[in-house]
Amino acid sequence: MSVHKELKKVTTHSLREMKERGEKIAMLTAYDFSMARILDDAGIDILLVGDSASNVMAGHETTLPITLDQMIYHASSVVRAVKRALITVDLPFGSYQGNSKEALASTIRIMKESGAHAVKLEGGAEVIESIERILTAGVPVMGHLGLTPQSIYKFGTYTVRAKENDEAEQLKNDARLLEAAGCFALVLEKIPSKLAAEVAASVSIPVIGIGAGAGVDGQVLVMHDMLGITNDFSPRFLRRYLNLYDDIKGAVGNYISDVKNRDFPNQKEQY
Repeated sequence: MSVHKELKKVTTHSLREMKERGEKIAMLTAYDFSMARILDDAGIDILLVGDSASNVMAGHETTLPITLDQMIYHASSVVRAVKRALITVDLPFGSYQGNSKEALASTIRIMKESGAHAVKLEGGAEVIESIERILTAGVPVMGHLGLTPQSIYKFGTYTVRAKENDEAEQLKNDARLLEAAGCFALVLEKIPSKLAAEVAASVSIPVIGIGAGAGVDGQVLVMHDMLGITNDFSPRFLRRYLNLYDDIKGAVGNYISDVKNRDFPNQKEQY
């Protein structure tokens, strides 16, 4: 059953209103037309065309290999399916770091060629110039702090971030900096729940968590993980709502069996 019967588009403004009235924000990743249509019809608030497509769609070990052209392809597919959700697109690795002109050029390509509504960047003070330049073009920006997967080779591990005081203070400062710059929302990934709750309380923009506890304004998961399409990834923060890997494997097994046994197609399934 759809959560929202009326078709009212989610905007950056309505997300802030949700935070103000204490309504939690539900966000999932999407990469293709068919799945995005189902997620939107279910009433999801935000769809993230994530660079996680590099992992779950293309089979890469990290998010680094995916290109701007590939992100635009995925984003375009999602945009064609969606009537209600706000669509945010990850700027891929190499398309914004250290060069604010390139960041703006990458963003403009995403907005013009895909029709998406916003972009997301990883990092704090080190990417603030890129964020500010993108915002001057009128494009909404979502921030991303904590575990930033595009920096995996710098961290060397996907472990919980900001457990030490210095890194926690830096994260709080970065969150305030992103809010002051004009970001409409912020993702906090894999940080202690107490710290995430503090950050969410200290800023007026919505804070979306993934592995950041319940004290934030909303949650995001990778669709393939949440639906159990992937079966080799089980972090503590993941709740699997289905086990599609086994369901699909079983269905395909039945199809193979029916074909081999000459049971499919039967008399009613042919012309």
